[in-house]
Amino acid sequence: MQTENTVLLQEAEHFIYKCYQELGLSREEAGARFLDVKREVELTGTYEHTFAELEHGARMAWRNSNRCIGRLFWDKLRVRDERHISGATNIAESLFRHIETATNGGKIIPTLTVYRPSRPDQPDIRIWNHQLIRYAGYETEHGIVGDPASLQLTKLCQRLGWESRGTDFDVLPLVIEADGQIPTLFPIPEEIAKQVDIDHPDIEGFAALGLRWYAVPIIADMMLSIGGIRYTAAPFNGWYMGTEIGARNFADTFRYNKLPAVAELMGLDRSSETTLWKDRALIELNAAVLHSFRREGVSIVDHHTAAAQFKLFEERERKAGRELTGDWTWLIPPLSPAATHIFHSSYENRVVKPNFFAQEKKYASRPGTGGCPFH
Repeated sequence: MQTENTVLLQEAEHFIYKCYQELGLSREEAGARFLDVKREVELTGTYEHTFAELEHGARMAWRNSNRCIGRLFWDKLRVRDERHISGATNIAESLFRHIETATNGGKIIPTLTVYRPSRPDQPDIRIWNHQLIRYAGYETEHGIVGDPASLQLTKLCQRLGWESRGTDFDVLPLVIEADGQIPTLFPIPEEIAKQVDIDHPDIEGFAALGLRWYAVPIIADMMLSIGGIRYTAAPFNGWYMGTEIGARNFADTFRYNKLPAVAELMGLDRSSETTLWKDRALIELNAAVLHSFRREGVSIVDHHTAAAQFKLFEERERKAGRELTGDWTWLIPPLSPAATHIFHSSYENRVVKPNFFAQEKKYASRPGTGGCPFH
């Protein structure tokens, strides 16, 4: 039977040699480094990455993310090393800095902040939010107000003393668990949580729908695995692909479900599915999202451009001699997928490490699903 140390060393060895090769270092240097790692594991049951290993490992994890269409920019990821930080308050302040620097006034910078990894002798650090910025959801006698995906976390925040306005777009506080203490709430300063009001360039009255969305998707609840080391708190972001907001967050019936309202505003005939009212409303809702983000100078990509970028990523990986993996069901955009090359391609959905993995939600009885990390 393999011991935990044996499995850890196997993963560490595989990562160290691959990482050092990609960084242009010799096998001799990799071998010497692995001997140091082996001694450290034998003494402590774990080992510590150098910053160069951490940075490149995080970038490799993005490159290996099967669900992500935005992997062309994997080697541009900015990695913030906050492994020295402890305490929920200090972590919250660090997360606020992540939000500010990643938002960058709208010119979004792909960013990952990494905190102390899981260790045999210490409780894990966990960020309970799915994304650092996300809207609350409330069950009322008139139906759900806000984001239905946030109902459970919203109830938890309220039990912990959070008071909100009860609107469709209340930004949830951060919920941080550290040092074995009970989770602590930290409201996000309004001035750093950049949001975009949604309007349409041609449809009069669209702004009256009152739609808005936050600028940066920062996934916060996934685990980053590099060389056998588990980073249970490693929030990361890219920028949005427009369909994530327009074709999913706003359009899904189990989220904001805004297609009927858009169709009514457009005067579409909803008496039959054959009028394709959903399709026509969906196009204009996505056009509104792209228009509004660009109006505010916030980075966003349309799904056709994203697919073209992914094709370039495929070509670069092929030239680098790396096998491309991907989850086709997530790579195809939710709008007009057959108009992209991805729809007509196939990919091996094999997990390669380093990578990101879902963790059990602290406030729910089922594991988190995880999505595309970086767009």
